[in-house]
Amino acid sequence: MDTTSPPPHPGYTAAVASPSTPTPRPERRPTPPAFSSPVTTRFSPQRPPYEQPPLSSSRTPSSLSSGDGAQTGSSPVPQFSNPPGPPIFSSPLRPAAVPFRTSPATPQPVPFSSGSSLPTSSPPLYSNGSYELPVHHAAGVDDSSFESPYVLFSAHKVLKHKKLANVPSLGFGALVSPGREIAPGPEVVQRDPHRCQTCGAYANLYSEILIGSGQWQCVICKKLNSSDGEYIASSKEDIRHWPELSSSAIDYVHTGNKRPGYIPVSDSRTTAPIFLVIDECLDEAHLQHLQGSLHAFVDSLPPTTRIGIITYGRTVSVYDFSEGSMASADVLPGDKSPSQESIKALIYGTGVYLSPIHASLPVAHTIFSSLRPYKLKLPEVSRDRCLGTAVEVALAIIQGPSAEMSRGIIKRPGGNCRILVCAGGPNTYGPGSVPHSFNHPNYAYMERKAMKWMEHLGQEAHRHDTIVDILCAGTCPVRIPILQPLAKSSGGVLILHDDFGEAFGVNLQRASIRAAGSHGLFEIRCSDDILVTQVIGPGEEAPTDVHETFKNDSSFSIQMHSVEETQTFTLSMETKGDIKNDYVYFQFVVRYSNVYQADISRVITVRLRTVDSVSAYLGSIQEDVAAVLIAKRTLLHARTASDAVDMRLTVDERVKDIAVKFGSQLPKSKLYRFPKELSSLPENLFHLRRGPLLGNIVGHEDERSVLRNLFLNASFDLSLRMLAPRCLMHREGGTFEELPAYDLAMQSNAAVVLDHGTDVFIWLGAELTAQEGKSAAALAACRTLAEELTENRFPAPRILAFKEGSSQARYFVSRLIPAHKDPPYEQEARFPQLRTLTPEQRTKLKSSFLHFDDYSFCEWMRSLKLVPPEPS
Repeated sequence: MDTTSPPPHPGYTAAVASPSTPTPRPERRPTPPAFSSPVTTRFSPQRPPYEQPPLSSSRTPSSLSSGDGAQTGSSPVPQFSNPPGPPIFSSPLRPAAVPFRTSPATPQPVPFSSGSSLPTSSPPLYSNGSYELPVHHAAGVDDSSFESPYVLFSAHKVLKHKKLANVPSLGFGALVSPGREIAPGPEVVQRDPHRCQTCGAYANLYSEILIGSGQWQCVICKKLNSSDGEYIASSKEDIRHWPELSSSAIDYVHTGNKRPGYIPVSDSRTTAPIFLVIDECLDEAHLQHLQGSLHAFVDSLPPTTRIGIITYGRTVSVYDFSEGSMASADVLPGDKSPSQESIKALIYGTGVYLSPIHASLPVAHTIFSSLRPYKLKLPEVSRDRCLGTAVEVALAIIQGPSAEMSRGIIKRPGGNCRILVCAGGPNTYGPGSVPHSFNHPNYAYMERKAMKWMEHLGQEAHRHDTIVDILCAGTCPVRIPILQPLAKSSGGVLILHDDFGEAFGVNLQRASIRAAGSHGLFEIRCSDDILVTQVIGPGEEAPTDVHETFKNDSSFSIQMHSVEETQTFTLSMETKGDIKNDYVYFQFVVRYSNVYQADISRVITVRLRTVDSVSAYLGSIQEDVAAVLIAKRTLLHARTASDAVDMRLTVDERVKDIAVKFGSQLPKSKLYRFPKELSSLPENLFHLRRGPLLGNIVGHEDERSVLRNLFLNASFDLSLRMLAPRCLMHREGGTFEELPAYDLAMQSNAAVVLDHGTDVFIWLGAELTAQEGKSAAALAACRTLAEELTENRFPAPRILAFKEGSSQARYFVSRLIPAHKDPPYEQEARFPQLRTLTPEQRTKLKSSFLHFDDYSFCEWMRSLKLVPPEPS
């Protein structure tokens, strides 16, 4: 804690001395007693269904602050208060949210320190005895051009008035992608960061610096801290030489490693082992596709990658690479978990089950070629598959000392190990299995038991830095509720494919090369005016013993399942009261071990201006980000088909409430006009309610479940495409014109590409198809565009091409807004390309549509008693 000298007498001049006391470092505290709290429902019965009550909390108020961080009142007297209420962390598959605290539940005294603030009503009392030191003011930082690639806020300004700022239908929040890789990356600093001794926040570009003493003021709690003299500078410009004081994102790199058994490796990315776990109960057609994908997969791997191969049916076959060009396997029973004796026999035996590709590529090809189709005359769903046992065996071998011994010491691979499961049906044999038939009298009980077992297996894999990705294909239902917990709790993904062909093979390759950090911890700190009410993302509440604690730390910590570029956390926030400061601050920190064996602390700090004007606030709203935030909060509650119906009604109520709260009522009418600043938001939400995430255009509930879980964790770019498709029409010369995703794009002489995130559709009009040469050129151009749009996307989407009038064209038509039902003047206003058509072409286009009952966007808005917004 800072100590403060009394103010110097007016007749004396105090000498300036640099503080020599180092900044105290936090200590690891023992785990406090668990705080038990009743389970609370997300929505209060007294509120609309979209409204979420914030957690009540109280905190000792500090003196009011101005925008530059200087306080305008005196320091508070010592008093007791409850710690701030932490947010509800909602992991996508959790059935209910449980509020919890990140600090002990008993009231904590607020420490009193007369020298820890910067009062402006009297000369500042600094520990060096002088108040004439020059100050580096962060208020000069230009926020207008600042866009963090890691954090996307739903608005670039925050309303000062609590009542309007916390309108739940619109809400305020952020999408945080802490593991995102960009070029150029953040500034790298190879030393310990300066952290606030009170709340644990990091020094940053918005911190006030006393350049004479090197002290800095925390933007979160406003306390003064020592920099051990490092921030002493002769001028304000010299302060900018420190990376953390000039950049919004910093990577603190710690190359030392104290983990048992660690051996430093060369400064290059180390490759973790990959275990392929393959379903051997496939019919011949599926097996042929799978073999082609597997051959291409191993050919694509770097030569140093170590690979293992397991197949499973009623038994588990672990393939041995020590037999030269022969396909040889050790077989274990699949009806129970492997015994310690059988695992020891594998690990300490003469077999080689993990081998570098450069030494085992011919053997791998031989193994894949030796696979045979399922022989028994049983339907796919009735075949015995011991998937759980197979993953257990793979995990045991990855953990075992057979992983590359050198002088008796194990070299640990960097990053996470991967188990890639290639599944063609459900787990129906051995641990974690369910009966073949849903009609089994104990099916519900056995399903719950299997889900718990799979979740435990995934947690065990996560503890050993192993990710389990499950890639399913074929027509047999794989029982998603049983397999999803295994992938989710290990930090992996579950993906459905139509077959084991091209898209499956691409996803196999992209899954294996995903850079995955381990031991991830995500921390969130905000100004005292802001309350985080909900977090959605790939993690769970971090136990207090896995992160450092500070005496007045109000941060919220999440233990991440893995740290990957494609992950995003969705934060919902509210203001605790009317804001009096000119700015609010947010600091996001992710600490993890990367694939180079270095420990990284990535610190991202953001400042947002506060405003009184509602129009200024609405003008700062990022409509696409706001739409994705609303969609993720909505999808969290759509666990079943009936839930999805309820959530469609919730979307309707949300849109109406936004118009009532922020729009205007037409004179002499009951209709409301949607705010012009949010003109694209209702259309995005209309896509949400009728698309595959909430609508009924997806055939099986398994598909919707997989899409929902993928969407909840997906990056902003993928989330936006899954929410609202992007439509591009092919033009002469190989160019493309972007158009609204309306069915008016289905013009018979055109080719259209529709990118819907996990699916890309290519539609060829009948007139174009009749011209063979022109049709082939257009199709080739569309395919090239589709591949370019999705080159780095994971999961890789399926790309489907079809002609106008074909049965598959329904996939395309169902995702377009049926604007053909609107009057011509509205069609032209929202789809200006129609003006380029001749009257004959317009007539032909109109006659090509079939009548059905779905609303157009304009009809939907009018049904809600709203005026459709003018197109932007």
